[in-house]
Amino acid sequence: MREATLEDSDIVPGGVVPGGVIVDRDAIAALDRAGLPDPAPEDGRPAGLARHGRGAVSNPPVRFDATAATPFDDGWETLVEDFAALPPLPTTLIRDATRSAISWNTSPDIGFDRAVNPYRGCEHGCIYCYARPTHAYLGYSPGLDFETKLVFKPDVAELLEKELRKPGYAPAVLALGTNTDPYQPVERTLKLTRAVLEVLDKFNHPVSIVTKSAGVLRDLDILTAMAQRRLVRVHLSVTTLEAGLARRMEPRAATPARRLAAIAALSRAGIPTGVMAAPMIPGLNDMELERILRAAAEAGARHAGYILLRLPLEVREMFADWLAAHVPDRARHVLSLVRETRGGALSDPRFHHRMAGSGVYADLLARRFARAARQFGFDEARTGLDASRFAVPGAAPAAAEAQLSLF
Repeated sequence: MREATLEDSDIVPGGVVPGGVIVDRDAIAALDRAGLPDPAPEDGRPAGLARHGRGAVSNPPVRFDATAATPFDDGWETLVEDFAALPPLPTTLIRDATRSAISWNTSPDIGFDRAVNPYRGCEHGCIYCYARPTHAYLGYSPGLDFETKLVFKPDVAELLEKELRKPGYAPAVLALGTNTDPYQPVERTLKLTRAVLEVLDKFNHPVSIVTKSAGVLRDLDILTAMAQRRLVRVHLSVTTLEAGLARRMEPRAATPARRLAAIAALSRAGIPTGVMAAPMIPGLNDMELERILRAAAEAGARHAGYILLRLPLEVREMFADWLAAHVPDRARHVLSLVRETRGGALSDPRFHHRMAGSGVYADLLARRFARAARQFGFDEARTGLDASRFAVPGAAPAAAEAQLSLF
């Protein structure tokens, strides 16, 4: 038996079929679509789900989990409004139970083989942070979780001292702040970074610090004493001089003006100080490179460096979401330029390529940096730190040990 169908030719003007039945065309169209899945958003995810005071506008799932939850608008277009109405996300502190303080690496791209990070996760909320994906190893999202669920090592100073006392430990410059910022806001109360510096000062151990925070000035007493023994240098990371852009891109870091003021204060105290113009983001802040270096030189910085934007793993999607939410008119252009520096992709994890990129745009940026560094008087060779002063407190001098071994 053939099913009866209603053809358009059966309907006369006014939506009436023979017999006086009124036809609702919209209802018929809805019946035709019944059972079909709702169309997904064009890019597969809603944009603009920002939380007040935080950098990420998304919270991607943990890549190791078998399931994932994704915000979904059911058609009422209230999802973004609902997120905006939520209270600010609080910061949660989680104790780290690891029993080591020093992390080691063999990367040819960085100038140190050891580091200490008192914190995992960072409240500064920098959207471009290459360390975000490491939060997935802890079972947390690299997105908002990275900014709000901070894992801290309460006994990091004690663990560090034990490692420095181990027989056969060979001192070399230790990096502080390579993964997350050692002076992020929570440091004001926990003071773990200061405790680490006190241990390094006691052992005469050289340290290099990178931070976006003017909070480093709190430890000026320790840093000044260490600088007199050539045991410390500090780099302030300055991404932009535009306060508005900095506020959106790195919402809980110090303002650009305060970072420059910190460079000036450190320099006046005799502490070797530098600037990291990092990351340079093509089409967004790279046009500021020379201005950043000039401002830092005028503040007293003696050394300079830069790093091209890196977008590993989840950071690729998160950064694209952030661009769409905050600079939609430039989003496509910025991502296109990033691809130019990464061989057509948004990320290139290969050694010797990931920091500086490749291609015409990346080469031009490198030449611009080299020229500006010469123009503003930055030293190409950093002042070496002195590892020969290292000594374990309370340990017998090597000569005395040799004498005692005769008995």
